[in-house]
Amino acid sequence: MLYGRDTQNCLSRIHLNILFNFLKVLNFGKADVRLFFMERFSEYRIMWVLVLFDLPTETKKEKKAYTDFRKKLVTDGFTMFQFSIYLRHCPSKENAEVHVKRVKSFLPEAGQVGVLCITDKQFGQMELFQGKKEKEVSTPYQQLELF
Repeated sequence: MLYGRDTQNCLSRIHLNILFNFLKVLNFGKADVRLFFMERFSEYRIMWVLVLFDLPTETKKEKKAYTDFRKKLVTDGFTMFQFSIYLRHCPSKENAEVHVKRVKSFLPEAGQVGVLCITDKQFGQMELFQGKKEKEVSTPYQQLELF
């Protein structure tokens, strides 16, 4: 039975095979398919949007604003990375800009919020540690977009 990253890799290979066969049906040549994948799935084109925030939670109103902000992030597809750091996978820079704009639209009145966009290549170079032990970087499951 497959678990974790093995499952993710297996599913990714299955999705890529389905997409490859679909493109062959549309009479794309090998060079066209390769170019499609290079442009569409380049680790320099795929982006990660990180939202870092420090919001006050002393009054009921501030707690509600914090909770609403966090819920809106989750609704928009962000995943908690650490307590005040949420991240989202985006297939392109244009898509990342859409989500950054959406985050800006529901910013709370008080507190500090930072938004950072990095490439998939940069995200893959991250090193995580738990205590002195190195921890494997686990990425949230990604959805394959056909077009």
